Amino acid sequence: MEKKENLNLILLNVACKYHNADWNWKSVNSPFARIYMVESGSANVIMPDGVHVIEPGYLYLIPAYVTHSYENNSIFVLHYIHVYEEQNIFERLNFPFKVPSGELETALIRRLHAINPGRGLIRSDPMSYDNTDTLIQSIVCNDKFPFYTVVETKGILLQLFSKFLEKASLKQEIIDERIIKAVHYIRKNIDKNITINELSDICYLSDDHFIRLFKKEMRCTPIRYINQKKIERAQLMLIVSDKSIKNIAFDLAFDNLFYFYRLFKKITGLPPDKYKKNLILNK
Repeated sequence: MEKKENLNLILLNVACKYHNADWNWKSVNSPFARIYMVESGSANVIMPDGVHVIEPGYLYLIPAYVTHSYENNSIFVLHYIHVYEEQNIFERLNFPFKVPSGELETALIRRLHAINPGRGLIRSDPMSYDNTDTLIQSIVCNDKFPFYTVVETKGILLQLFSKFLEKASLKQEIIDERIIKAVHYIRKNIDKNITINELSDICYLSDDHFIRLFKKEMRCTPIRYINQKKIERAQLMLIVSDKSIKNIAFDLAFDNLFYFYRLFKKITGLPPDKYKKNLILNK
């Protein structure tokens, strides 16, 4: 992957967990990435492309907003790292699920543990995370650590992430500069009511021409892309904010709460109230 990307990785959780047939959760979908390293034993991770066995000797990456499940019927020991990436690089790049790990990666993860004590999750049961207070605390916890620790933490995360970046590839390369401009505008103004006319105007195209060009480059309609980005932002807000679902919908320029509920369920598989209740931060 040769294209330069800006990365701002924020550590949410890091710990090592002993499991004994208790790592069995279904339909996990979160706005943060997970990096795993298995110390001993094995388990299954069910990804959109099939079932993967995780075992020692590799680093594993599950990107943000990827629905997946876990299966485990034996003893295994797992290092887990939860990372929030502000620029949503997972939207633009395809990452490998696993890369080889060795003594360096093991040392980096152990150092990450050492300089970030108390950053593990208290319980593995997803139902124990039905309020956002603990989740918000994971985000803001970084401010409580010395600056030099935050810098070292980011450095370690970048080193670990670089192993996956080396094998990453662009999901799709947008060639037309007008569509690049439109996509940047959408991301910057996702909290507003974005119209096709606005987008076509900044691209100096007619509405029909803009829609055709956008669909050709992005492989979806502008409205579908806007809705996807709004719901992804809503997922994040449900975790890092204590705002009501109604206020989150309004903050994202939805004036029809019923439509917001329907769209959220269509994209995530769950209505926002159930999604919030079943927020899964499992190890």
